[in-house]
Amino acid sequence: MRVWVDGTLYADPSEARVSAVDHGIVVGDGVFEAFKAIDGKAFTPTLHLARLQRSAKSMGLPEPDLAQVREGMDAVLEGFEHPLGLFRITYTGGRGPLGSGAAYGPTTLVVALRVAHQLPPTTAIVTTPWTRNLDGALAGVKSTSYGENVRALAYAAEREATEGIFVNSAGNLCEGTGSNIFCVFGNEVVTPPLSAAPLAGITRVLALQWGSEAGLTMVERDFTLAEAQRADEVFLTSSSRDVQGVARWDEATWEAPGPVTQRLQEVFAERMAAEIDPH
Repeated sequence: MRVWVDGTLYADPSEARVSAVDHGIVVGDGVFEAFKAIDGKAFTPTLHLARLQRSAKSMGLPEPDLAQVREGMDAVLEGFEHPLGLFRITYTGGRGPLGSGAAYGPTTLVVALRVAHQLPPTTAIVTTPWTRNLDGALAGVKSTSYGENVRALAYAAEREATEGIFVNSAGNLCEGTGSNIFCVFGNEVVTPPLSAAPLAGITRVLALQWGSEAGLTMVERDFTLAEAQRADEVFLTSSSRDVQGVARWDEATWEAPGPVTQRLQEVFAERMAAEIDPH
């Protein structure tokens, strides 16, 4: 792993330092992005950095300097020889009080890059016993306040699954801890709308766009957990998973990946190879 912190590159990540009173550490007052590096180039950086800006605005943080972010990305990419990597960009309010009062800064920017591996084409998921709040201040924000997701992912791992799925406070399907979820009903590929409070995933956006352009009927609408588990196919999307079929969800099982999922996996792989920075 290579780590860059506020202009300094650390080949040994254990040497990197941030303040003990950084508000990102003290209260989770920060935002982040995670996305792939393919053959030494960042995949979808423009879309991810635009979301970083939106998340920072929602959190009341100063606007991040995207030129500085790209400087950090270039620094950690230099000499990175692995075909697949994963960026993690973390932006916090910087130093602040030992409480929930606003950080006084200056802001902290961390860019890290690690080796990544292609995930298998199918996985297992479980429903978490907790709900996403439709009206929460952080609904749809990629915040570093990830304690709820950590707990939900541990819950999934205890049940031999790689993802935990949330229903929202209205009783409709929402999202995974780090992924968006799609269900295939006949000829429709359906995912919860942004009004259901999922994160506006970049891979979700591309799946909707590229799937539609490939002739699939892509739909955003509310639907319940019970309806979802009666779907013909289920798959997840995320920057690390791309398009990943679901073979087991709680007690429900499928032959995965199904034909629609396979088609979208093929489309996504083709478009990803052709367009390193779609926007």
